[in-house]
Amino acid sequence: MIRWGLACRCASVAVWAGLLSSPATVRAGATSESERLNAFFEEVHEAAVARWPEWQTSLGLKTNNNAWNDRSEARRLREHELRIRNLARLRYEFDEEKLDPTAQLSYRLFERRAERGIEWFPYRHHSYAVHQLGGPHTRIPSFLANRHKIDTEADARAYLARLDGVSGMIDQVIDRLETRAAMGIVPPRFAFPKVRADIDAVLTGAPFDAGGADSTILADFAKKLAKLELPDPERAALRRRAEAALVEVVQPAYRRLATVMTRLETRATDDAGVWKFPDGAGFYRHALRARTTTTLSPQAIHDFGLAEVARLHDEMRAVIERLNFAGDLQDFFAFIRDDPANFYPDTAAGKAAYLADSRALIAEMDGALDGYFALRPKAALEVRRVEAYREKTSAIGFYNRPAVYGDRPGIYYVNLFDMTRMPKSEMAALAYHEAIPGHHMQIAIAQELEGLPKFRRFSGNTAYIEGWALYAERLAKEMGFYREPLSDFGRLSYELWRATRLVVDTGLHEKRWSREQAIAYLDANTAMAHENNRKSVERYIVWPGQATTYKIGMRRILALRARARMRLGDRFDIRAFHTAVLGNGALPLDVLGEVVEAWIEEGGR
Repeated sequence: MIRWGLACRCASVAVWAGLLSSPATVRAGATSESERLNAFFEEVHEAAVARWPEWQTSLGLKTNNNAWNDRSEARRLREHELRIRNLARLRYEFDEEKLDPTAQLSYRLFERRAERGIEWFPYRHHSYAVHQLGGPHTRIPSFLANRHKIDTEADARAYLARLDGVSGMIDQVIDRLETRAAMGIVPPRFAFPKVRADIDAVLTGAPFDAGGADSTILADFAKKLAKLELPDPERAALRRRAEAALVEVVQPAYRRLATVMTRLETRATDDAGVWKFPDGAGFYRHALRARTTTTLSPQAIHDFGLAEVARLHDEMRAVIERLNFAGDLQDFFAFIRDDPANFYPDTAAGKAAYLADSRALIAEMDGALDGYFALRPKAALEVRRVEAYREKTSAIGFYNRPAVYGDRPGIYYVNLFDMTRMPKSEMAALAYHEAIPGHHMQIAIAQELEGLPKFRRFSGNTAYIEGWALYAERLAKEMGFYREPLSDFGRLSYELWRATRLVVDTGLHEKRWSREQAIAYLDANTAMAHENNRKSVERYIVWPGQATTYKIGMRRILALRARARMRLGDRFDIRAFHTAVLGNGALPLDVLGEVVEAWIEEGGR
């Protein structure tokens, strides 16, 4: 069990008061015990980074940038043992009562994260190692394209070494697939054709096919190589080396994965929920606790979702009344989905226009932030289109964090594969969620906080992270955006989408809904296109519990803000509230409540 909680280790308001005046900085009078503890956190973090080459590259480091992570079961066992040892060291080497408030919070968060990881270990195989949203088949090209920089010839040779290492990486993932299959954990039937299609997409083009355009990985390598100042013979030799690795190593490894997936497909079923897993009910409840950082039951989450769907439907009806629309809510859903004026053309020009207009929305929002935020991210933000090799199965939009060591910006990715999935009415809400004041604002700020242990700057809690991004969509309304009724309807559509997720996720994994039943529910209750609803349900099937975090996190942040407004009255300052929420990294929701309560007691300063 998690040993600490509000009932057994609830800190008093006084304990947290020291965090509020400068939440991003360790206080000048830190005790030696606090300094020792922070040194321990630094030791643990740096050792962890050193064990994971892909993490190093993602941070912008170039150490071990010729290797992939060790995905073996032996490594997972060693990590589990190390987590147990580190938790024991925390408890027996440090005296909580001698720590300053910032260090006390760090102690609690480190302890909680370790306990959660130890509790999760028996369920380490209760996931799909490969599915339509992810696996080595998409991870490899995405990582190389978006993480592996080539600034020198040595970087290029490290890239080639990673290509040579693809065989071992994929074989480790195949071992995971076989372990899960022996337990009866096999991806649902719908996932297999999509995985094979993604594999084929990576293996399309030169050097796999004679003539024609370069394949995804070769095109990326060649583009980066072209920017190096190298003699032409050396550049040509490096390209030939990449071509050889792709044909001799990457292609056979991908084909082995495809063969295993074809064999496992014969064991797949259409059963959607994790209730079919060994101890599936226990796993799902644990997943909900871990992801939401609450003790809400599946039924409570389901009921909350139903209530929110009803409320948002009423708000939508008020919007369509303003538009003098002749029809009911279902008629308006159909109108939004079918009206050509609500979509950009499915052409190169239409896709370029969507990107340009998204950038303009973000630039306008950036100009309004100072009135609502004292903390601003330093990292740059870019808007990019999802790459062709993964756009068929990717989400409609997502965010990649910036490098800590290096110049890679935060990236808001937009999926423009099918423009009928990207209505104009929803463009603003999506941009505010993924970029600013949503994910980029929160994640980049967390990484840049000074004086906090790195594990707090770079880790997170899904309910906080996604709750903040959904809160940001609503905050934009309060800031004066969504000026057109259709845009405001798009905002409500996105919040409704997150509310229906509560119903569908628990429906699939607790109430044993079928995939078709879940899709039908979304079709009947949202304005989203049927294809979006299908992909959404398939995401919830392979990623149990994650979809519940958005509304639960948003509800908590809004409740804390309402409490602060009520108790502080004229002293309430939205900028200070946002600093209290953002200034300590991504917190569990109960701990966030304690921090905000202390901020209120301090007078909202």
